[in-house]
This record gives sequence, structure tokens and C-alpha cells, in this order.
Amino acid sequence: MNIKPIKTKEDYQNALKRVEKLWSAKAGSKASDELDVLVTLIEHYEENNYPILPPDPIEAIKFRMDQIGLEQKDLAKIIGANRTSEILKKKRNLTLGMIRLLHINLGIPTDSLIG
Repeated sequence: MNIKPIKTKEDYQNALKRVEKLWSAKAGSKASDELDVLVTLIEHYEENNYPILPPDPIEAIKFRMDQIGLEQKDLAKIIGANRTSEILKKKRNLTLGMIRLLHINLGIPTDSLIG
């Protein structure tokens, strides 16, 4: 096993290719151990070089509405009819109260709603 830190894109690509070759390694084998270490190194590299940003709060709301089949009028019942259109068009910011209501009623993580 010749493993080294992943510091460059080339190192990253080589590690991915090696993981592909080791993917079906038998559990408990040296190849399986190498696979575990490589996956850990790859995850670390990806976290540092390709961070996943939190979603836009309004896009998170629209996505959740689509998932559970809600329409704008349904959202209006949760956060108030006079603000729903402005919120969805990003002309008005979510208030703390709205964030709480959306979290409780739609199950959207508060981190996603805070932005």
C-alpha cells in the first residue's frame, strides 16, 4: 500500500481511479484497507476544495413545496397571504417568525432557511 496525501487535482484524479479499481475488494483484505484510507483522503480533499454551499432559502422553500405538492396559496396559510408573493420573488426577507413556521410546518431545516 503506497498512500500519500491528496494535494493536487492530479492526486485527486489518481485516487479516484484507484478507488474504482479497489471498489469490489473483499472485506478485511489489504485492498479493502487501502480503499478505506483512500476514501477518507478523498472526502477530506473534497470538503476542502469542493464545499457544498447551503441552498438559497427561497429555493429550499420552493423545492419543499414541490416535494409535498403545495401551491402558493397553501404557503400563504403558513406565513401570511400578503407576504407570500414577495417572499417567493425575493423582494422581502424571511422573518424569524416565518422561519420558525416554515420549519415547523414544512420540515425545512432552519439552516437552509437562514441562508
